[in-house]
Amino acid sequence: MLHLFHTADWHLGQTFHDYDRDYEHARFLDWLLTALAEHRPDAILLAGDVFDNVNPSAQAQRRFYDFLNRAHAAHPQLQFVITAGNHDAAARLEAPAALLAALNISVIGTVPRDANGVIEPARFVIPLKNAAGQVEALAVAVPFLRPADVPLLPAAADPYLEGIKELYRLATAAAVALRDERYPGAAIVALGHCHLAGGEASTESERPLIIGGSEALKADTFPAELAYVALGHLHKPQSIDGGRIRYCGSPIPLSFSEKDYGHRILRIALDGGLLSAVEPLPIPPTASLLRIPSRGALGLEALLEQIAGLVFEAELPVEQHPFLEIHILDEGPDPTRRHRIDTALVGKPVRLASVKLAPMPRDATDSASGAAVPVTLADLTSLDPERLLHDTVVEKYQNPPAPALLAALREILLAESTAQPTAGPAAH
Repeated sequence: MLHLFHTADWHLGQTFHDYDRDYEHARFLDWLLTALAEHRPDAILLAGDVFDNVNPSAQAQRRFYDFLNRAHAAHPQLQFVITAGNHDAAARLEAPAALLAALNISVIGTVPRDANGVIEPARFVIPLKNAAGQVEALAVAVPFLRPADVPLLPAAADPYLEGIKELYRLATAAAVALRDERYPGAAIVALGHCHLAGGEASTESERPLIIGGSEALKADTFPAELAYVALGHLHKPQSIDGGRIRYCGSPIPLSFSEKDYGHRILRIALDGGLLSAVEPLPIPPTASLLRIPSRGALGLEALLEQIAGLVFEAELPVEQHPFLEIHILDEGPDPTRRHRIDTALVGKPVRLASVKLAPMPRDATDSASGAAVPVTLADLTSLDPERLLHDTVVEKYQNPPAPALLAALREILLAESTAQPTAGPAAH
């Protein structure tokens, strides 16, 4: 039996509303070392987005390579298979591949090609050994694929999606050939970093792969010979095709929309060439994400009351202070709003990450004026600016404009009228 860890979307180096996440990533990697000691997997599959951007900070790179070093020192037989995601600089990620190979670490960032530029499917295939040193599985390690990476299929209805499917077909066929020749009975698994049709995405943190949203693959992209497909890109844990294809999800929430995802890695068991078990291993949260209110939005006064009632765990280090997102009803221009929120949070162990204004709920019976909207130049010249301001403010905030706002408008109108040039003699 062969045991694998499936993880993805680490996004090392992420900045979250100007807050650094290094502490949380460090705690995750410490936990992962503990999980390695407890469960003793034969290999780790890391399916893309190791880093949050193509120019990761020196600290993020140190964090990654330090973890690899510590994991290898504690478990010399442990294998790593790492592929690049759409956030990674593919060539940079695989640049130290020859050095990492000495540590049982295989990195594939780009599509391997021969001297003539022809894709070499066999180079995607990585043998995986069990504790006895016998090859029990073959990993088809495919990184994130851009349109230029896939086989050229000019006659295809969608050359990009069909090209991805063809590349997986070729790479899987190479794995099948190797299995039949040298490793009878070995399971074949695959890695991928992509958006599968039907998968639930976080709109706040998952960067679209292709402009226009046409990048969603179908489950039949992955040949039936694959016993398990370890995917990255979607941050919510989810399974497709009866559990044969899975997203493990990100180890920490990367946006407020992900705060309730239940972050985990997956422990995979393969036996007799088949998938025999999938076990989620929950990752302990380091810093929680809070939203006030939990749903919808509140006016400022009600919001300040909720903030006053917040109770937090005492003695939390600052790196574990919860991140806070506030949703407040836009009751009108208020230059004191942010200051009052900041004042209410003074002394509370919380990090204010985001303040979002929500429009006031609109009563369907409300109407600014009931008049038809002018559409011609003559109609526009007949508009009363004060009436227009009044109607707009009432429509948006359900209250008339403040006297000071009307006074400011009148001052602008007066200045405009007095600045108009008087008519002079006609030019000849």
